[in-house]
Amino acid sequence: MPSYKAPVADTQFVLNDVIRIADYAHLPGFADATPDLIAAILEEGAKFVEQVLQPLNQVGDEVGCTRHADGSVSTPPGFKQAYQQFCAGGWMGLAVPTEFGGQGLPHVIANAFEEYLISSNMAFAMYPGLTLGAMAAIRAVGSQAQQETYLPKMAEGVWTGTMNLTEPHCGTDLGLLRTRAEPQADGSYRITGTKIFISAGEHDMSDNIIHLVLAKMPDSPDSVRGISLFIVPKFLLNADGTPGARNAVSCGSIEEKMGIHGNATCVLNYDGATGYLIGEKEKGMRAMFIMMNAARLGVGVQGLAVSEVACQNAANYARDRLQGRALSGPKNADAKADPIIVHADVRRMLMNARAFNEGARALALWGALQVDLTHLAETEQARTEADDLIGLLTPVIKGYFTDKGYENATNAQQCFGGHGYIREWGMEQFVRDARIAMIYEGTNGIQALDLVGRKLPANGGRALRSYMKIVGDFIAAHKDDAVLGPMVAALGCAQADLNSATGWLMRNAMMKPDNAGAAAVPYLHLMALVMFGHMWGQIALAAQAALTRGADDAAFYQNKLTTARYFFSHMLPESAVHRARVEAGADNLMALAAEAF
Repeated sequence: MPSYKAPVADTQFVLNDVIRIADYAHLPGFADATPDLIAAILEEGAKFVEQVLQPLNQVGDEVGCTRHADGSVSTPPGFKQAYQQFCAGGWMGLAVPTEFGGQGLPHVIANAFEEYLISSNMAFAMYPGLTLGAMAAIRAVGSQAQQETYLPKMAEGVWTGTMNLTEPHCGTDLGLLRTRAEPQADGSYRITGTKIFISAGEHDMSDNIIHLVLAKMPDSPDSVRGISLFIVPKFLLNADGTPGARNAVSCGSIEEKMGIHGNATCVLNYDGATGYLIGEKEKGMRAMFIMMNAARLGVGVQGLAVSEVACQNAANYARDRLQGRALSGPKNADAKADPIIVHADVRRMLMNARAFNEGARALALWGALQVDLTHLAETEQARTEADDLIGLLTPVIKGYFTDKGYENATNAQQCFGGHGYIREWGMEQFVRDARIAMIYEGTNGIQALDLVGRKLPANGGRALRSYMKIVGDFIAAHKDDAVLGPMVAALGCAQADLNSATGWLMRNAMMKPDNAGAAAVPYLHLMALVMFGHMWGQIALAAQAALTRGADDAAFYQNKLTTARYFFSHMLPESAVHRARVEAGADNLMALAAEAF
């Protein structure tokens, strides 16, 4: 049976010492986020996920969701009761504004708890995760009446939400969607069509499900420019706002999936269901991207979260499992074998995961802070800079975190040897669950294309210039430091690789678009390494400062420095390989005729 321990101390270190959340106490919401309150939230959140959600992870995988003859769906045993506890604890509303019944805390605090939620039970975490994404869209483009109608109930958790994009014949290319919205005399619309892969599309945990559905009106262009967004509740609302008659939306089936069995991934049939336009006509993609960007950041955290729990279990196993002797001589003289953690290759897998997990946690929380600053920073310039940064970070967090999260889950499974392939140890579930994160909310290839095709050239490259200056200033400030000097020197080399690759793309992608397509994924990974190097530099800086001032638990901070040195010596040098792949171009990649495959 796998276990999980929320990394509360590490999260507090990142929040308090690395991104220095106290520096933002003058901003709305941050004043209440004192170190004591943050500690209380993280500690109570850890208890909830460890004691309530993690024990349900395997049963959710083994039993899954059940669709009944009437189209209703039951979640796995214990999920409904756990969700009631989740709502009673106010976890849904951590970062929701107080005007809608939330606690009004910074998004970065909710992001920290979200990691714990996913590590303990990824399938369960998707129900509130989809709801928060739907709320983001309603807050951004919904009318005042729509916000007042839906957001308080969703913040409470009494109602949940979904996002409906994909159809059987179209995924990424949403211009092909066929779902239709026929205007009615009362201002509503009749929604007709079929949506697939709808996470949390039908279940028994909430009193209503608020579907956000992309559809085209009869007089709209039959392309991506003709898409509008609609609110389609599972139950229509009575005059007093309570759920009333069942709407004409039903679960046709539950998808049989590789993983995340505890989440009801549904085929939803809309048979003239009543819907309401949200936002402007034919501006549905803009509204949906608000929700998708929030979801993409959440999916990135899924990569981190599964990597963390898989690594924890692999490390526990490696300390106990006796096999062979260390190459440097016996370490466990009283037994016939040493624990496998003495073997360098096992250490390689564990150190890769540890360096990723801690760097990713810092980058995810720094990114979440940018989400807050986009709305709360004091000046328009500061808000614009934060918005630029989170735009640049989003495809990297989604793509790189989930690529590496899956890789680390499989390496954690590898640490178990044959036992990792056996269900009772739980490692094969982590691998299966992690795999979907590379696919949904835009495949990682799409994330890479978004990065090189949209995010880099946006506003004349303003976001990248801003970020490169941040990294360059950090390198300049610490290049002569005895501890950080070698690290920032390595970071400077990686930044030079990124600059070179960026310049190559600028010179070669426009005249030959396949060059951009061929370079996109290695470029994303190259940028991720620079971002991780920047984060690890800040982690090392904070750890060294703590040691200098004589902070308690010196071993904690020494371990940070040791892991930082591993990242800079063993992982960051991959930047040169990614640069070479970018600059190799598309010629050899595209040389074979399609018929040759």
